[in-house]
Amino acid sequence: MNVRDCTSKVDGRRRPGYVAAALVFAIGMAGTTLPTPLYGLYQKQIGFSELTVTVVFAVYAVAVITVLMVAGNYSDEAGRRPVLLCALALSAASAACFLLEGGLPLLFTGRMLSGCAAGLLSGAATAAVIELARPGHRARAGFAATAANMGGLGCGPLLSGILAQYTPWPLTLPFWVHLGLVAAACGITWLLPETVTEPKRLPPLRPQGLSVPPEVKTVFLPASLAAFAGFALLGLFTAVAPSFAAKTLGVQNLAVAGAVVFSVFLASTAGQSLTRRIGARRALPAGCGVLVAGLLLVAASLLVESLPLLVLGALCGGTGQGLAFRAALTLIGDAAPAQHRGGTISAFFVVAYAGISVPVVGVGALAVLLGLRPAGLVFTGCVVLLAAGAGVYAARRLPQDRDPRPDPPVASSRL
Repeated sequence: MNVRDCTSKVDGRRRPGYVAAALVFAIGMAGTTLPTPLYGLYQKQIGFSELTVTVVFAVYAVAVITVLMVAGNYSDEAGRRPVLLCALALSAASAACFLLEGGLPLLFTGRMLSGCAAGLLSGAATAAVIELARPGHRARAGFAATAANMGGLGCGPLLSGILAQYTPWPLTLPFWVHLGLVAAACGITWLLPETVTEPKRLPPLRPQGLSVPPEVKTVFLPASLAAFAGFALLGLFTAVAPSFAAKTLGVQNLAVAGAVVFSVFLASTAGQSLTRRIGARRALPAGCGVLVAGLLLVAASLLVESLPLLVLGALCGGTGQGLAFRAALTLIGDAAPAQHRGGTISAFFVVAYAGISVPVVGVGALAVLLGLRPAGLVFTGCVVLLAAGAGVYAARRLPQDRDPRPDPPVASSRL
């Protein structure tokens, strides 16, 4: 990578560029998945069921959806830097809740604050990364935003799993390390050039209504169903996969559990990188097919109690999720009229984040009644049917690409 990509020249001074903004994005998103390998420790210390774990996780998704609907475009008026700094402050407050952890109320509060941070980062950080790129590097910057988003989500459980397994402070050191990273990210953000012309000071919040224009509905249905199914897989791995690994597969090493979760996000990033080569209309049904294969591998890992199969399922399913997700976002961004694009993409993300919460809570409820393995099998069966249906619909109803081209910048504007 050219060193000039890391800086931009503003008012005669060198300032951090889109790579630095992507690093800020990754640090912020890492905090949202940091507790993933630690839920088992919290269960032993506080005492709660698998259902409670999934509800704690769902609070995060509800907060993300709320912020997207209320303040998803706030950085367009207030400026990127103030919103990024606010998101980082919320991330730090979330870490403080976990450090002060004295029961479920602080866990719920920490996850809520983390979701608010992610909701603000989704739009502001992605826009900042793309806008800080030089004109010829917009496609590269779009992928940098994607990689920062999914890479950060994957690095959170990997970092906390390693620290929790190999240090004497499993429930505190991960959050102290994250606070240090957030402080560094705040310093970088302060140096970033502001990309919004004449930002307003404290503009009023205008809650966004969810709308899907008629011309987008043919694309929106398969795209949103595919996103729902893919995010359900991500929710499964970030909420209850460590419990599956420990209680069903006998894997007690927290670093291994964190690495398994990391693998699904790493694969998602790889899958998203393939979308441009394949073309969005071909990538959507193809991604659904790969996602189905990954879910079947996850189900097989539960049936035969095999960690390698679970990892293969994470890699395969994550690749399919990434492939279908970026294709879906590209198709919706292209089909939506400019005056309704923001609202349409917001509606798409609400469906996607519903997928990361609602099915996972169902898994938690079933786990209480039936046990983790039957709950996991029911979950994978339902999501397989959903992903397969979305893939078949997309293959039959969406026209094929005539000329696969790089995704336009809007395709990554809300990752």
